[in-house]
Amino acid sequence: MTVMGLATMQRPAPSRSVALAVVGGLACALAIGKVLPITMDTVSGAFAPLCAAAAESSPLDKVEPIGSYALPNVPGKRVTIVRVFYGPGGFSRPHRHAGSVTAYVTKGEIRSQLGGGPIETFGVGQSFFEPPGATHLVSANASTTEPAELIAVFVADEGAQLTTYLE
Repeated sequence: MTVMGLATMQRPAPSRSVALAVVGGLACALAIGKVLPITMDTVSGAFAPLCAAAAESSPLDKVEPIGSYALPNVPGKRVTIVRVFYGPGGFSRPHRHAGSVTAYVTKGEIRSQLGGGPIETFGVGQSFFEPPGATHLVSANASTTEPAELIAVFVADEGAQLTTYLE
């Protein structure tokens, strides 16, 4: 899918967006409650920014929390690890992250563009880095027929909103 194709895609009707946000929020809450052996206060602080953003991508895409840990040797910082699933043709809207992000592709191919840089395609076993505050203009599955996924590792301030979508 071209950048032009992404720009001209129709957005779902508001009622569908609300329904997707509710379902995404419930799915995140369920996954967090079952997967992580930490208190709900810690969970909601660490993952709420990711789960709240689930409605900001295409319908077949999802973010699955893996873990979040305070860094004892770097006071005030936290590492958060998530798995990002992109369905065929899936994408995320342009966004930026509060901290540093390293992404590792585990399935398919991911198209990525930071700032004014070139659009690059990364395959299984490849990784890319996003510096704090970089504008991630393109984050998409390179295939319209096969799913793709990546593991993202964030290092950011405690309590930071990890992902902010751009208008």
